[in-house]
Amino acid sequence: MSPVYGRTLNAVGRMALRFFAPAAALTAIAFTVAPLAAQPPRPGGPGRNPLPLRGARTAEFTATEGTWISLDVSPDGHTIVFDLLGDLYTMPITGGKASPLLTGMAFEVQPRFSPDGESVAFISDRSGGDNLWTMRLDRTDTTQVSRGNNNLFLSPEWVPDGEYIVVSRSGGLGGAANLYMYNAERSSPITIPGAPTSPLLAALFGGIKRIGAAFSPDGQHIWYAQSFGDWEYNARLPRYQLYRYDRETGTASLMTNRYGSAMRPAISPDGEWLVYASRYNADTGLRKRNLATGDEEWLAYPVQRDEQESRAPVDVYPGYAFLPDGSAIVVSYGGRIWNVPMDGSEPTEIPFEVDVELDIGPSVKFDYQIDTTAMVTASQIRSPVVSPDGGRVAFTAFDRLWVRDLPEGEATRLTEADVGEFHPQWSPDGASLAYVTWDDTDGGHIMRVPAAGGAPTQLTGTAAMYYNVAWSPDGERIVASRGAARDLMEASGLFFGPMGAEFVWVPAAANAPAEATVISPTGLRDVAHFASDDPDRIYAYSPVEGLVSFRWDGTDIKRHLVVRGRQGIAGMANPHPDEWEYLPRRVYPWRKGPDPTDVDPPTEPGFAQPAGLIVLSPEGDRAFVQFGNDIYIVDLAEVGSAPPNILLTNLGASPVPVRKLTDVGGEFPAWSPDGSALNWAMGNVLFTYDVDHVESEEAEEEETAHARALIRARAMAISDTLSDKRAEADSLENADEEVPEELEDEITRLQADSVQVVADSLMARADSIREAAEEVAARANAVRDGDKEILADTTDTYEAHERRIEVQLPRDIPRGLVALRGGRIITMAENPGDTTGAPHVIENGVVVVRDNRIVEVGVADSVEIPDSAQVIDVSGKTLVPGYIDTHYHSMWLVPEIHPQEVWQYLATLAYGVTTTRDPQTAFTDILSYTDRVLTGGMTGPRIYSTGPGVFNGENIRDADHAKTILRRYSEYYDTKTLKMYMSGNRQQRQWIIQAARELELMPTTEGGLDYKIDMTHAIDGYPGIEHNIPVAPMYSDVVELFKESETTNTPTLLVSYGGPFGENYFYATENAHDDPKLNMFVPKENIDARTRRRGSGAGGSPGPVGWFLEEEHVFPRHAEFVKKMLEDDGRMAVGSHGQIQGVGFHWELWAMAAGDASNHDMLRAATILGAEAIGFGEQIGSIEEDKFADILVLNSNPLDDLRNTVDIHYVMKDGRLYDGMTLNEVYPEERTLERRRPAETDPASTSAGIPGN
Repeated sequence: MSPVYGRTLNAVGRMALRFFAPAAALTAIAFTVAPLAAQPPRPGGPGRNPLPLRGARTAEFTATEGTWISLDVSPDGHTIVFDLLGDLYTMPITGGKASPLLTGMAFEVQPRFSPDGESVAFISDRSGGDNLWTMRLDRTDTTQVSRGNNNLFLSPEWVPDGEYIVVSRSGGLGGAANLYMYNAERSSPITIPGAPTSPLLAALFGGIKRIGAAFSPDGQHIWYAQSFGDWEYNARLPRYQLYRYDRETGTASLMTNRYGSAMRPAISPDGEWLVYASRYNADTGLRKRNLATGDEEWLAYPVQRDEQESRAPVDVYPGYAFLPDGSAIVVSYGGRIWNVPMDGSEPTEIPFEVDVELDIGPSVKFDYQIDTTAMVTASQIRSPVVSPDGGRVAFTAFDRLWVRDLPEGEATRLTEADVGEFHPQWSPDGASLAYVTWDDTDGGHIMRVPAAGGAPTQLTGTAAMYYNVAWSPDGERIVASRGAARDLMEASGLFFGPMGAEFVWVPAAANAPAEATVISPTGLRDVAHFASDDPDRIYAYSPVEGLVSFRWDGTDIKRHLVVRGRQGIAGMANPHPDEWEYLPRRVYPWRKGPDPTDVDPPTEPGFAQPAGLIVLSPEGDRAFVQFGNDIYIVDLAEVGSAPPNILLTNLGASPVPVRKLTDVGGEFPAWSPDGSALNWAMGNVLFTYDVDHVESEEAEEEETAHARALIRARAMAISDTLSDKRAEADSLENADEEVPEELEDEITRLQADSVQVVADSLMARADSIREAAEEVAARANAVRDGDKEILADTTDTYEAHERRIEVQLPRDIPRGLVALRGGRIITMAENPGDTTGAPHVIENGVVVVRDNRIVEVGVADSVEIPDSAQVIDVSGKTLVPGYIDTHYHSMWLVPEIHPQEVWQYLATLAYGVTTTRDPQTAFTDILSYTDRVLTGGMTGPRIYSTGPGVFNGENIRDADHAKTILRRYSEYYDTKTLKMYMSGNRQQRQWIIQAARELELMPTTEGGLDYKIDMTHAIDGYPGIEHNIPVAPMYSDVVELFKESETTNTPTLLVSYGGPFGENYFYATENAHDDPKLNMFVPKENIDARTRRRGSGAGGSPGPVGWFLEEEHVFPRHAEFVKKMLEDDGRMAVGSHGQIQGVGFHWELWAMAAGDASNHDMLRAATILGAEAIGFGEQIGSIEEDKFADILVLNSNPLDDLRNTVDIHYVMKDGRLYDGMTLNEVYPEERTLERRRPAETDPASTSAGIPGN
């Protein structure tokens, strides 16, 4: 039976084959395994192409310059081999036309000639991930030397004897790396030890990185560069120093101590000279050292800027080589290849010309429509809980409490309160619901409301932040977690829950507010719940202790279960520690990774993480576990004081049964009241996994297997006995003796019994087939009767039942007709009839807006303004489209208990950003915040997001699995996009882009301080790369690649890769602290954290340094690439990264302009190019008829001075006009912005009693 066929058996086939499946399976194994085992491995690597993507487009151009070219010179000095955009080429040492050596979708870099000049070693991902390869130059053999696809390899170098190759290899897809020596014909490496290092220092910096090996001519010494850790933001130098390893003694010695670091050593063929790269001031140069005397001097300066402040996936400096006679080195910098004489004479260029034909993946770009329907369907239901009778479900949508009948029904609100309503729980009798509220001004309470609707009852007397309520099994008490309301009211950034929280309870039947009774501090515990037969113990979860229980007074603590897992491949770190992979769902507070004080430190090698949540079932015999996006059920086994410690990395080795329930993922898991099923949600879909049904099916299958075994045993017994009796009869006949009649009768009876066994088996099969057929027929009849919830369960694996819960509220659309008259209009549309690229500017123009759409744009004299229109005079002003922030983070939205006002969105809108796209939200609460903006529940820009990123923790197995994971975004979150966040090796990343194209998703990607991975993103056809490419400068080859791939780069220079964060320049040169507009919307604590002092972790910015000499800033170098791209029809967009809300967008825009791009090109990046990057170029991004009315009215012209982008008079978002300073609404109604967040108090009005103060 083939695996594919086995997965798609229908219900009839499954039941019918129960009696013969084992034999069929054994037969299949016998016929399939043996031939495979007999096949010898194919020399030279895998026998198939593991890279699934095929080129659908071609970037064709002639390159005379290139970015980050690594090269080598042949031993005879006649040939140069080099890489360009992941292909390998050769050319004569004198330069000229290059010949392709290796081309195609694989990314192949860092070629090095073998000592005999007949082969090259190189790094390639053609196996699906990085590996070390060799290739004979006559193309007779290509060999994969190393194995595995989950490591980073870089900088191969042949041992002088030609039998071995030394290469740097990380322990994962990134991170620290060590030197390994591979025999060119074998795949098992030898580790080369480095200098003794403090284990504490190594652990503190994330390990030791040893790269760029270079041999002495006799092979005795290996020179290499070493650093602590992989990279560091806002780094202090030095980062790298050179070491020399003695292969005879096994000792490694430090050989440099330069402030600018020492990197990429090379030794001359005669052993006389050492050349290496080092930073001097803000540039990199090459130094030479006489190894006999130790004297040093500069050889060439400035050259290619080094990569010591990024991941350096192709080393910290491009590979170069000595000429065989040692008279010069051949090296690439300035986009060219140079001969640099060792005697200090003038370098000469070695010109090259490459006819590039670069394969690029299919286009993955779509035009999406902005929804204009009258009603908004909630994109998310939160905390769904099913009633005890199974007939209703309660949940939160639009931050309000709703109920809906099951299986069908219309959702209705239970209250009319204008407060947030969260975390509902049914009473044991199903008559009431408990939940918590939140009001930004007054705080929150525990409430009870009749399940049939009506006036809610407030149960708590003191306002606080309450969350995670639970009824005691007898229905007499309601337990919750409680923190001070102040903690949420004053939250000014990343919020991990209240400080000093405690478990409390209130009487469930109270008819008036009462003071809650304190049980105990929560510590790290949360989500109180109960076993149905034990009202005396409260269960809760702690990421440190696991599942625990305690009495009503907080005593007698018992531990029941610990579950851990591992997300992702070791070494594949998240480049942004402030971009959280996973934020709190229900547990406060939440930590990343294991705690050093953990009472049960993880034993799993690598990075083991605690489960996100564990909740005991009502029956107390099992628990559900949420880990990452997946949900599991674990059987509970009481074993005394030490609880079972379950590792999800190997379920087969678990000491107790573990069942994974999800494939696409899930949130908000909750047991049904009787524990027979588990419910969860994703988007607005309710999932129900019938645990009892599955276990019943499994028990039936076990019973069937037992019956089958009995039949088989009976048949074998009959067969054995029959054989014996026949042998006895044959023996008598052979002896010419008479066979007794009794023996003949017994043989006859046994023959009949053997036939009857077959008949019994056939009858059992017939019963199974009939039963299955009747079940499927019943399903078919139900579908004919219009039951859309019935799905034909035709797979051999049970899947949770899905039910979409539709909840709707009216869309917030302003009504009216308005004309903005008299201003200068920079439309950002195509300039009709212009061939020079001049901006389309209308002087003394008019824009007419009906409701939320632009209906006419033109010169004032040519536009007839309807009499019914309200006219707003904007003479002397400049109109531009609303800004679009394609890499926006709120830093961060409050999860779970949502405030009514989001100050981040107010600041963003006030500074003219009318559309945001958050690429990696870490949690899904943004879906509910978006729903509230769409329905007028709060003020903010258009909110788009990728939802939580697709990280390497998904461990994508194949193309089908990638599609399953991405359905999360297409079918449930409906984000139209996703962020592929360094989600594994090249093969896995290609599976993801293929799935995205099929599902019509436009993914963007994490740049990750990784030049190589960024190039593969563009080659694979990813439409977006977030963050700048760390290499600087970049040349026309990369521009041509990005143009053809239609990849938009959002560089986020405020968090520049490859150098100091650009934000630090602006903090040093702008007075954000005293900006009156910023202070109007951004909490003082948030501003103070960013502006009063800069240093380690200031304002949430990682890194040890907060101030830099101006020339140290790297963003102007990266801005040169922005200029090249925009001038050559490339695509750039503006993303503030949320470093400082509001004004941060303008700082980013100005930083991107530091490379002298034109003001109009920068406005394109801020508007129309950003709209196109997120799939809404036909809807927003320019001032044109039929587009949505997102318009800014500026007091001054940004074409004259780009700094005028921040001089905002009015903000129009979706046809609603706001004052640019206060966000008071100007049209269609005049109303003051209601601020719910309590005003911050100034202690200056408080006396300390000191005279004169």
